Amino acid sequence: MTQERHAAIGIHAIEPGADDHGEMLRRRQIARRTRWIAVIVLALLALGAARTIVSRMANAKVLESTAGELAKPYVKTAFPKQSDAAQKVVLPGTLQGAMQSPIAARSTGYLKRWTKDIGSRVEKGELLAEIESPEVDQQLLQAAAARQQAAAALEFAKSTVARWEALRQKDVVSQQELDEKRGAAAQASANLAAADANVQRLRQLQGFKRVVAPFSGVITKRNVDVGDLIDVGGQRVLFVLTQADALRVYVNVPQSYAQLVKAGQPVVVTQAELRGQRFEGKVARTAAAIDAATRTMQVEVALPNREGLLLPGAYVQVELPLEASRSIVVPNNALLFRAEGARIAVVDGAGKVRLQPVTLGRNLGETVEVLSGVGPKDRMVLNPTDSLADGDEVAFDANPAAGRAGPAASAGARGDAGARGEGATGAAARAEAAAPARAP
Repeated sequence: MTQERHAAIGIHAIEPGADDHGEMLRRRQIARRTRWIAVIVLALLALGAARTIVSRMANAKVLESTAGELAKPYVKTAFPKQSDAAQKVVLPGTLQGAMQSPIAARSTGYLKRWTKDIGSRVEKGELLAEIESPEVDQQLLQAAAARQQAAAALEFAKSTVARWEALRQKDVVSQQELDEKRGAAAQASANLAAADANVQRLRQLQGFKRVVAPFSGVITKRNVDVGDLIDVGGQRVLFVLTQADALRVYVNVPQSYAQLVKAGQPVVVTQAELRGQRFEGKVARTAAAIDAATRTMQVEVALPNREGLLLPGAYVQVELPLEASRSIVVPNNALLFRAEGARIAVVDGAGKVRLQPVTLGRNLGETVEVLSGVGPKDRMVLNPTDSLADGDEVAFDANPAAGRAGPAASAGARGDAGARGEGATGAAARAEAAAPARAP
């Protein structure tokens, strides 16, 4: 191409020289830089694509494992607890005096006077009332006169026997006549003894006109007033005397606890009106037999009351500490009742369920004793569903509150639907936290 042609198209011809060589170097450098930039950009794109592929593959594996985990029902578990501590049972009772006696009269008549009213503290032998009984006085006089007659008859019979024995020695009277006189004397002696006994009886009956306290205590009832007719046949109670410085309480212990109650065990008695105060007593004795009608055993508790704060007849609560049975206890929400009997769902290390048959003991309220079937190391399912069967795979927390099979486990456990929802949400949250961040 000629110079004129280059001038026509606006391209200057390269003339050989130093400037032409520099221009060629600059163009080569620009081309080299362009190629490097292109290579770097392609390498970055390749790395980004590889990272995206790897991240998606990892996320796919995590989602696959999470989906398999979420397919399993999530359950709450706990371990059975061994009952080491002593148990307590609270039973209602009514306070009674250590000695409480209704006082009745043994002599018929009219009440002459009474000396003690309700609330009065009396000592043993102190006069409570006097009864006026003229019939008894007349009977005593009549008995005394009859006794004198019997004594006179006995003296005459003795003198007669003495005379007839002298006559018999002279063979004036027969032996049969002498024996008859001796028999009459013996009869007269027996009549005198009977008269003496009747006089003694009436004197004792006359002494019952004075009604006295059989022991020291407090008069809690007075049922008579001056002039009232006292009839022995009617068994009318004049006073009720109670010893209040020592009290007793009778409680009926259920059969399931009867074997754990022993004489001498400490007892705590509380009364609702005396808040914050606890009164200590002890088991005095037990009936040592079960009442067939109520299936309970009667227990007597002795309770000192030196300060007189407790009143006889008050309603109280008796707390009996029982001996520790050292048995396995499980919460009520761990039991399954099937047609075959009671079962507990036990989870092994692989997450498979085994329905274990158990033998139940006493019901302790929120927990139940298990006599056989499970041990302290068996992981049991709380709130198991009715559809749970042998061999089912479940998801569970690997670190439950060991040994906490009591009220807290019951309170924390929810229904199956709620437990599954909570478990799925927790598993999804754990999977999302464990999964690597996805590429934008």
